[in-house]
Amino acid sequence: MSQMDGFRDRALPSVTDTHRQNLTMRTRQFIPLLIPLMFAACESENINEVATSSARVPGDIDGAVRRYGAPLKVGEGRGRSYVVVNPRDRNTPLEIGVALDAAALQGLPMPVPHAAGTAAAGDEHAHLGATELLLPLPANHGTQYKLIELNWNPAGHEPPGIYDIPHFDFHFYSITKDARDAIVPTDPEFITKAARFPAADLVPAGFMVLPPTPAPVPAVPRMGVHWSNLAAPELQPPGSPTRAAFTQTFIFGSWNGDFIFAEPMITRDYLLTKPNVTIPIAPAARYIAGTYAPTAYRITYDAARREYRIALSGLTKR
Repeated sequence: MSQMDGFRDRALPSVTDTHRQNLTMRTRQFIPLLIPLMFAACESENINEVATSSARVPGDIDGAVRRYGAPLKVGEGRGRSYVVVNPRDRNTPLEIGVALDAAALQGLPMPVPHAAGTAAAGDEHAHLGATELLLPLPANHGTQYKLIELNWNPAGHEPPGIYDIPHFDFHFYSITKDARDAIVPTDPEFITKAARFPAADLVPAGFMVLPPTPAPVPAVPRMGVHWSNLAAPELQPPGSPTRAAFTQTFIFGSWNGDFIFAEPMITRDYLLTKPNVTIPIAPAARYIAGTYAPTAYRITYDAARREYRIALSGLTKR
């Protein structure tokens, strides 16, 4: 801004007072147009970032280019989507994710009193008191994902004793916002579409809808049906040596015979430990042709940028 102030206030000894007034008026008219361009230029400097060996987190590919989407306010900071593309052609996506700066984990909305544990019977993933943000996707990301939804759940959600603690949900949808918003109980076929599962060979190994059929399928409005990883530590029986409290987990979502989203769920407390982990995603026997299926999800902290990243990684074209 100091450069612009200098431009605005620069002396004009070679012009008359009338010309000076005209120039001043034109400059003042120009400044409101110049300011957003200056800020846009500053923002665009960070749209493309190259991962180098001196500034990357474990699992980054040396030379890969990270493209960010436009940021939105989260907590006291900001969140934005990003895609990592192949360093050779810069068109092939390798990873798609959400980046939260350190301040984004501060000043988040607090739990609504009595919000947890009040879901309607059978709704095992009610998101009560949640904050929703739809993060703009990076340009030319090259994946099948059309929508990234960030949910902050200050009171968690059902089932009680498992996911009813403060955490984030990161939904990566392969359907449009309009299609997502059409998943509502007022649809006469809501129950039928919820119960219409994807073909068995499209279901990743070890994932299942809870509770199992023939119990009513728990469909969440504007989300669909959630498929849980039966090997997740938080889902093991009480007293089991492999049982552990929920810190992070992975879920798929389906609707009307198709998988429509992939969803890492991560607690705020776990993110604050600044993890750098890559967790494999169990494969399916078959994939939809032409899609980029993630083989893992990553939860990382970039100390140089003070940025948490939650991503679908190892994208492989099927």
